[in-house]
Amino acid sequence: MGGSEMINVEVIHKEIIKPSSPTPHHLRYLSLSVFDQFKYEIYLPHVVFYPSSSEEHSLVAEKSELLKKSLSEALTQFYPFAGEFKYNDSINCDDRGAVFLEAQVNCPMSKILDDKHGLENMGKLIPTPVRSKHAQGGHLLLVQANVFECGGLAIAASFFHKVVDALSISKFMESWAEIARCSASTTDHHVVLPTEFCVAATLFPPQEYFNSPKKLMLPLTENYMVRRRRFVFDASKIAALKVKAASATVPSPTRVEAASALIWKCAMEASRSNLGFVRSSTWRHAVNMRKILAQPFAENLLGNFSFYAISKVEENEANDLQILVAKLRKSVEELKVKHTNEIRAEDVVQFFKEYGELIEKDDMDNYTCSSLCRFPFCSANFGWGKPSCTRFPRTEVFKNMFLLSDATDGNGIEAYLSMKEEDMVMFETNQDLLTYASLQ
Repeated sequence: MGGSEMINVEVIHKEIIKPSSPTPHHLRYLSLSVFDQFKYEIYLPHVVFYPSSSEEHSLVAEKSELLKKSLSEALTQFYPFAGEFKYNDSINCDDRGAVFLEAQVNCPMSKILDDKHGLENMGKLIPTPVRSKHAQGGHLLLVQANVFECGGLAIAASFFHKVVDALSISKFMESWAEIARCSASTTDHHVVLPTEFCVAATLFPPQEYFNSPKKLMLPLTENYMVRRRRFVFDASKIAALKVKAASATVPSPTRVEAASALIWKCAMEASRSNLGFVRSSTWRHAVNMRKILAQPFAENLLGNFSFYAISKVEENEANDLQILVAKLRKSVEELKVKHTNEIRAEDVVQFFKEYGELIEKDDMDNYTCSSLCRFPFCSANFGWGKPSCTRFPRTEVFKNMFLLSDATDGNGIEAYLSMKEEDMVMFETNQDLLTYASLQ
């Protein structure tokens, strides 16, 4: 396929969708938790794709109306998403609503999905840039329904990170889809959802440390040319990689551990090629604390509830895949041991103080990774079947930030990788990497 100018996405309608029922007065103020506070003021986008059969081609208008009606009902349950962000302090749950855009795409769905360098084109499907000012304008959730020439539909949703993490997004999408299915069915079934937003700030209160602008915990793009690529590890390649990464210390690495270790190894090799020498590095891995904290409230906690496990390697360990896997495993196990019974807001502040000092060092590379594997992003059935695939486009990126998600078959891994351009040039030609992953 040619350049990005060949694909045009035209927004033809914009609407504000408000909750179907007003938020009760006692829920109008939502304090941020400390886990919300340290998140960036960015939007987390994802796109789910629904191919169309010939008989469905004429049902686009009906689908759009169903999406809007069910979104209104979903916002009644997930009421903070329809509110307004107050700088690192709270959400004013004032029912101002979510933005809903309808757009037409001048190509079939296959054209954008099959483009191996199509992350830029994919970014045209999302309703707002990652680093947008929409939150200051009053909208924390924006949705764009993209209709392709073939009749296929791509639903893109961008969530403000201060009110949501990946698991909360997947829960919202599942619930929104379930409401849509019930609305379209003849049975009188109403979806009742947990509203566990207020719990987090009570248990993990906001901290003054995060209430004023602080040094960012990730290098942004201002001083770098950053290149973003998507690699796919097929299930068979992941199986082979797990065998290679296994050791006496970690005899059965997970697919996320194996893929992460290889990406880390190849990223360090790219850095070494450009610097001319090896240096130590850290790998910061986001961990879903709902699976760590053995407390009854944790499982259904909405908002942000992820923390970080930190692994560090010295120069002489950088080339050993098995050592890297062992480091990754150990850091998560240590986090589990430390925080199985509790995690305090003060622990979060102390972590960021120490990590901030660590990444200020000029003689170290720092990488950050989030894994969305096993999160049900491909299960959102609005009444016309589950999506054929999902994508996580970001039009603006961070240096050395990686995102892993399930491949379409549920067993492979898709990796979205952002690095300095000169590092990515070396990384994407690394033969060890290309043995197990393909550029998509």
